[in-house]
Amino acid sequence: MSLPTLAVWKFASCDGCQLTLLDCEDELLALAGRVRIASFTEASSEVLPGPYDVSLVEGSITTPADERRIREVREQSRVLVTIGACATSGGIQALRNFGDVAEFAASVYASPEFISTLGTSTPISAHVPVDFELRGCPIDRHQLLETLGAFLAGRKPDLPDTSVCTECKRRGLTCVTVADGTPCLGPVTHAGCGALCPAHNRGCFGCFGPMAKPNTAALLPILRTCGMDEAAVGRVFATFNAAAPDFAAVSRERRS
Repeated sequence: MSLPTLAVWKFASCDGCQLTLLDCEDELLALAGRVRIASFTEASSEVLPGPYDVSLVEGSITTPADERRIREVREQSRVLVTIGACATSGGIQALRNFGDVAEFAASVYASPEFISTLGTSTPISAHVPVDFELRGCPIDRHQLLETLGAFLAGRKPDLPDTSVCTECKRRGLTCVTVADGTPCLGPVTHAGCGALCPAHNRGCFGCFGPMAKPNTAALLPILRTCGMDEAAVGRVFATFNAAAPDFAAVSRERRS
């Protein structure tokens, strides 16, 4: 009986989420015994032809070539999982969506006519159907292993869909906003990091993107009370998940 095949693909990104897979170390060895890694150029130059049972896709779509290639990946993949903020919401490079890319190119490159790029950075789901999304910048290794294990077992991944605040409560952490007046996006950010920043007395930066139905309107006056002006509020929502609709709306309002 042949092993299921796993492929890992990179688009516009920093490679951090692919490195999370390599960082699994001992677990990766166990995983390698249950799947055949058919394509993962971060780890090996060997690329086997598809189709593939599971594809992990890192990065956003930023060029016409990306648009064509992601459709090819989708056609070859039985299950497609996007990994990281770039793949799920366009990433920090989606800040281009608020400006004029032609103007940027003319300012940076001596011959901008040779630059082939799109005016936006968009998530994979804007171009092809996606079976599952893993949030984060970078993703959490335990969530990645849970997701791969679930698909190998033929079940749905068991991952949190609440806010970072719930993770703070589970860890018994003191709320940095209530105790210290620290601005924090935890109430509107998708869980998954284990409340990493609040555990070190820092406010959440929204690395995992908006939770389902975030109440940003209720959070805004709290951020102002913590000393943030309108420009700062706009900036804090325009980082790792700048193009996520719920975060982009807050940032866009403060740019208009």
